[in-house]
Amino acid sequence: MRYFVIVGHRAATTGDFKLDDIAGGAGRLDILVRCVNSAFFLSHDLRKDVEAYLVCEGGRDAPKTVVFRGSELRYLNPDERSTASLIRNALLKPLEDGEVKSSPGVYVSRSSFSDVIKTLSEKGRLVYMKEDGQDCREYEYPEDPVFVLGDNRDLTEEEEAELLSYSPDRICIGPCSLHADHCMIVVHNDMDRREVCP
Repeated sequence: MRYFVIVGHRAATTGDFKLDDIAGGAGRLDILVRCVNSAFFLSHDLRKDVEAYLVCEGGRDAPKTVVFRGSELRYLNPDERSTASLIRNALLKPLEDGEVKSSPGVYVSRSSFSDVIKTLSEKGRLVYMKEDGQDCREYEYPEDPVFVLGDNRDLTEEEEAELLSYSPDRICIGPCSLHADHCMIVVHNDMDRREVCP
């Protein structure tokens, strides 16, 4: 399994935003939407062995985490608007304890970054995607990597300290800083090539 944790530092948590304004009124939710698409889409299929955790920290109802599970996903289309709609529908669900299913393969909870990292540290090896990390071309990927990255902002000092307390691996994907969704595609491609052409 491949896991991705993307922190949306300003991403809306209430679901009362307009789908025409996901880059503004929804707190740069557009970045998380593109990350979802990069996590799952192949040319004519979806990746089944991927889970994406969107940690939304913006707005008055933070935090919330929206989870996409490739093995169960339905209704995910390549356009950003429909992906944003799946996220918005999840954020509108009433929450108490635990995860609530919003649609096939899409879940929402009140999990914080700390909660998500703790849970996933028990499922796989944490891998911090950071510019000063080891070159991914020289990195030996673990069997169940948990990639952690920020949106258009780095992790906060508190988030980074929390992550580093688990002694994660640190990798970079090249000499230039790329968008979060592009980093995910590079890692997917690198792992795909190694699996097919070891």
